[in-house]
Amino acid sequence: MSSSDDRPDTPNSGVSRRNFLKGTGLVLSVPLVAGVRVVDVAGAEVKVYGPGKIPITLEINGAKRTTSVEPRVTLLDTLRNELDLTGAKRVCDRGTCGACTVIVNGKPVYSCSMLAVEAQGKKITTVEGLEQNGKLHPVQQAFIDNDAQQCGFCTPGFVVACKAFLDKYPNPTPEQVAKGLGGNTCRCGTYMGIKAAVAQAAQNLKGGRRNG
Repeated sequence: MSSSDDRPDTPNSGVSRRNFLKGTGLVLSVPLVAGVRVVDVAGAEVKVYGPGKIPITLEINGAKRTTSVEPRVTLLDTLRNELDLTGAKRVCDRGTCGACTVIVNGKPVYSCSMLAVEAQGKKITTVEGLEQNGKLHPVQQAFIDNDAQQCGFCTPGFVVACKAFLDKYPNPTPEQVAKGLGGNTCRCGTYMGIKAAVAQAAQNLKGGRRNG
């Protein structure tokens, strides 16, 4: 008995499964041979990247940085491996611990969960960009003053997250601090020091309030 794939198309059958699979195979094979090109998929033009490296330009800490990465590479790996910005740390690598936090267009982002190609055209701030002219950012200084770190591995992510948090909430309540920093984890348990650091930084930054 012949397979349904071998039966000739009838006027009412539409596209046969064989022709559909042939067309799908052609589309799926394009990324294997293309660098960056535009292909037609069901009548729509789609830009295809990869699988090899492509040039990208990122705006990091106020400066344009150009490199080449495969489209699948994350922002975290690009920062660390291609641009030598190692403040953001790889810990969970699944967007739960916050050690890789950077600021993208004013919002805290897990850089392990964002592709580098997606970050093009956006303003990125890493912990390396917080220090200005040799002077620590008030959040960085507050972490030192309040002993808000032990092993220090998660500290850069916390510092960046705190900076983004205080930009949005310059006069935070303790409840807002606890909720606002809930996306970052410190396995050493220095949360009391971190909360104290946020309170001090809020006082020292413009608009901060004094507590007690």
